[in-house]
Amino acid sequence: MKIVRSIGVMQRMALAWRRAGCRVGFVPTMGFLHEGHVSLMHAARKRVGSDGVVVVSIYVNPTQFGPKEDLSRYPRDFERDRRLCREAGVDVVFYPSDESMYPGRATGEYSTYVIEERLGTGMEGASRPTHFRGVTTVVAKLFQLVLPEVAVFGAKDWQQAAVIRRMVRDLNFPLKLVVAPTRREADGLAMSSRNAYLNPEERCQATVLFRAIGLVRGRIGKSSDGVEAEELRESVRRLVAAESLARLDYVEFFEPDGLEPVGRVVKGSQMALAVYVGKTRLIDNGRL
Repeated sequence: MKIVRSIGVMQRMALAWRRAGCRVGFVPTMGFLHEGHVSLMHAARKRVGSDGVVVVSIYVNPTQFGPKEDLSRYPRDFERDRRLCREAGVDVVFYPSDESMYPGRATGEYSTYVIEERLGTGMEGASRPTHFRGVTTVVAKLFQLVLPEVAVFGAKDWQQAAVIRRMVRDLNFPLKLVVAPTRREADGLAMSSRNAYLNPEERCQATVLFRAIGLVRGRIGKSSDGVEAEELRESVRRLVAAESLARLDYVEFFEPDGLEPVGRVVKGSQMALAVYVGKTRLIDNGRL
């Protein structure tokens, strides 16, 4: 397994793979990897086969963090990440620096961003106004450097995957986007690098996100013609408020592909929510 830090080396390797007709699968991450990430690596390998190349990027992207968010304390453990990648059969780990990815940003000279103007405005986009601008920009840059045929993302970040899918379509990136299922702990909590922030009591209460999805699924399953979205929001608010350390940021119900909000929630609708547990902000979603 190769570790590549230079963007020039990464792109030259990618161009050589393309000339040789080698299929490339790509998994972009911010590191502090867990079994959810590993499942994405396996999905990429399945798509490109044993003769293909699987690339994993490890980069904590500063432009998707707001000024009051947790960039400086975001968990990092590159040696562990490298071990997990090697065990998963990854061929190349791309591990760039901030200066190489955003030349001149520290002095205000970096000025080019990619902005999706529709799907990223609600939910995460409303709570974190500059977040998706950072996501689309870094993913577009990584696609240009790695030149993948297949890129794999996790379904836990449903809105993010939808935004990137729209970017791929609108900007004609020549690749296939794969969204792999969310991996969960035994008690239902979605695997996330930010789970490392939780103390034991917070970790116990964090299951409220998955319980909220289960609550709504139960309500929808008992209804033949759906339930009003606001009625379901109130049920989720009460469930979250019952946890002493939890605070609801948002819960939304929408059409799963275009993210259009729905007033009446039926089977096949999607829900997403964000909850602060202590100081840690967690997200989850599920098809109903």
